[in-house]
Amino acid sequence: MPWNPGFDDGLQAAVASPTGMALPSTIAAPLAHEIEIKRSRFIARLVPVGSVAQAEAEIAAVRKAAWDANHNCTAFIVGRQAEWQRSSDDGEPSGTAGVPMLEVLRRRNLTDLIAVVTRYFGGVMLGAGGLVRAYSTAVSQALDAAVIVRREWLTDVTVAVPYDEAGRVENLLRAWASGHGAAFGEPVYAANAQFTMAVPPHLVDQAKADIAAATGGRCQVEVGEQHIVDMPSSR
Repeated sequence: MPWNPGFDDGLQAAVASPTGMALPSTIAAPLAHEIEIKRSRFIARLVPVGSVAQAEAEIAAVRKAAWDANHNCTAFIVGRQAEWQRSSDDGEPSGTAGVPMLEVLRRRNLTDLIAVVTRYFGGVMLGAGGLVRAYSTAVSQALDAAVIVRREWLTDVTVAVPYDEAGRVENLLRAWASGHGAAFGEPVYAANAQFTMAVPPHLVDQAKADIAAATGGRCQVEVGEQHIVDMPSSR
């Protein structure tokens, strides 16, 4: 896969987090945030992505749209455990833009997103320290406005319910999921009603016990596989 020649700092494969550590989060939707420092405009754009190829394409699209800017500095992190990371100063002094932007993403424990900060020079030199602060602040403030999506390993718990109990059990399961950090899936209606919750693994036994107690054992409960679930949070 060819790399965009505008990226000058080299792709880095990050060390995967040890088993048991929290998965990196991402953001829910693209956004832009602008700051002005000594008449220079810094426009930070954040875009969630699903692959290195998509990261490259999104960065190329921003650069094309902001072709008249003095600099389009970039950073991205991609991968379930933030395996792939890259940054570019795009003509700013080495280490004053891309790496500080990347460090902000790392400190926030984020993955699967790009950050592009477009600079329109205002005529006043900021110096190396000023540039580091400007680029990192632009990304930090944009992230402050983003909706963060946390990612968790959850286990599917499926409950088969007779139709005459479906409404009551659905309400019970939705309330249980809301109170235990679980995700309630789309109901399936076939020979009976089937409801699935994605449950934190350490709460699977509790979920089974609570369901049995609430339904008098009338419902069939099946435990499925673990998988990663995106769980939007407030900010």
